[in-house]
Amino acid sequence: MKKITNAKILTLDNSYDIFEGEIHIDGDSICYIGEPVDGEFDEVIDAGENLVMPSFKNAHTHSAMTFLRSYADDLPLMDWLNKQVFPMEAKLTEEDIYVFSKLAVLEYLSSGITACFDMYMKIDSFAKAMIDSGFKAVICSSLNDFGGSVEQTEEDFLKFNSLSPLISYRLGLHAQYTTKLSTIKGIVELCQKYKAPFWSHNSETKDETDGCYKEYNMSPTALFDSLGAYEYGGGGYHCVYISDSDIEIFKKKGLWVVTNAGSNTKLASGIADITKLQKQGVNLAVGTDGAASNNALDMFREMYLITGLQKLKYNDAAVCPAEEVLKMATVGGAYAMGLDDCDVLAVGKKADLIILDLHKPNMQPENNIVKNIVYSGSKQNVKLTMINGKVLYRDGEYFLDESEEDIYAHANRLASEIKIR
Repeated sequence: MKKITNAKILTLDNSYDIFEGEIHIDGDSICYIGEPVDGEFDEVIDAGENLVMPSFKNAHTHSAMTFLRSYADDLPLMDWLNKQVFPMEAKLTEEDIYVFSKLAVLEYLSSGITACFDMYMKIDSFAKAMIDSGFKAVICSSLNDFGGSVEQTEEDFLKFNSLSPLISYRLGLHAQYTTKLSTIKGIVELCQKYKAPFWSHNSETKDETDGCYKEYNMSPTALFDSLGAYEYGGGGYHCVYISDSDIEIFKKKGLWVVTNAGSNTKLASGIADITKLQKQGVNLAVGTDGAASNNALDMFREMYLITGLQKLKYNDAAVCPAEEVLKMATVGGAYAMGLDDCDVLAVGKKADLIILDLHKPNMQPENNIVKNIVYSGSKQNVKLTMINGKVLYRDGEYFLDESEEDIYAHANRLASEIKIR
């Protein structure tokens, strides 16, 4: 049994209220939240009057793309993809994916992130990196015309949904514009066969969306829906250019929009209309995208950009309030990823939580702690990150199967090699 004591607690369980108390953890789950009580504990963590809250869930990532951080910058999306990213990705080995995924885990943990919704290649190596690190990951199929097959996707679905408690798998494809219709139909058939949700990049850029209208006389959302993709839910990454009729589909089918403000800003893809989606009651979550297009895997920066860009878009400082954005980045991400057992802090939920240091100048005074998290909080405030009751990061120190310096050295060596392969 573990105890986190001397804490301010934000459960996010239908409330933004903060109270003082303690949390008890039995194995991987929370077994008590409330006033201090006596008991025998194997470990006591003194929160130091800092904030304990649910962890962030990064609902759209390409983890191993850390290898391209600050390599393919200052280019529009299609040039970025076709001239820089795709040629470099073609060189990647299993070892590369493993090491660069572990590098991403280090950044996730120091940002208070305990799970990622990842879409990339060589997923055996990715899954091993996550399991070895003790990190949670939901893998999404990245099937497209450049690699993979519907048959292999089905094998992966069955394999990775039974591989480890840390790993799960969702059906989907990279995007409409990279995938021929017959392949899309094949994935839809799998979704219907297994009663599974469907995911893809969706309406990320205007050119992509216009191209779908030109080819099919409908949007990517409408195309997927017409094929029956969303009968069991799912959603889309980015969704910058979804129409009012697309929004109705998202509402009717209970789909999720995963917004990626940092990546969309850096690639000048556009500003997703989060305010309209909020008003329409569409489910919302937050992702960083990959380190090649962001370039950080930092949920604090994402939250600030989401609310800030909406205020600029609407010329209204009152839209997209901090509380709703914080919920998107925590509870929303958990539900979008199917991680319903670690959405909030409550008895019976998995102990996936973080401690934020309130004793920093950027978090003082404590006029409104929730707003401080979104508007002035940063990664420097993350004191502790816990997954399934296990501390993986605390006060700048990682507790993984290998040291961060070894990971850095390995990643830098491989990054240099990739350029000359």
